[in-house]
Amino acid sequence: MEPGGQLNMQELLQQAQAMQEQLFSAQRELAEAEVKGTAGGGLVTVTVNGQGEVTGLSIDPKTIDADDPADTAETIADLVLAAIRDAGREAQQLQQEKMGPLAEGLGGGGGIPGLGGAGGGGGLPGGFPGLGGPGSGGSGGSGA
Repeated sequence: MEPGGQLNMQELLQQAQAMQEQLFSAQRELAEAEVKGTAGGGLVTVTVNGQGEVTGLSIDPKTIDADDPADTAETIADLVLAAIRDAGREAQQLQQEKMGPLAEGLGGGGGIPGLGGAGGGGGLPGGFPGLGGPGSGGSGGSGA
């Protein structure tokens, strides 16, 4: 601050630029990160990037029962949904680790869309499409 308590605009601009660089860096790290979610004791594994986008799906062949294809299909669908939700939670936790400190630097993230905190909604803008979380607008599964 300058004498008299006035903000130094140059300092303010430098701080804003530094925060913007930190934000871009955190977003790049999230885009490159991968987290996994599992269900059924590892029978189904889903991989998502740090932004919550599904990038991989693995189903153990032991999951398939050729004698009961209808039950097997339902079981696999349930396990896939559970693994996606697990991976989504992991991705949200990673987002909080990467973006949380930036939100705190902006006053705690309250009311800053996509950065969590009070009124923020959690996660990055747009949430996790297709992961079935609140506000995601994603698929709900079989309707059961």
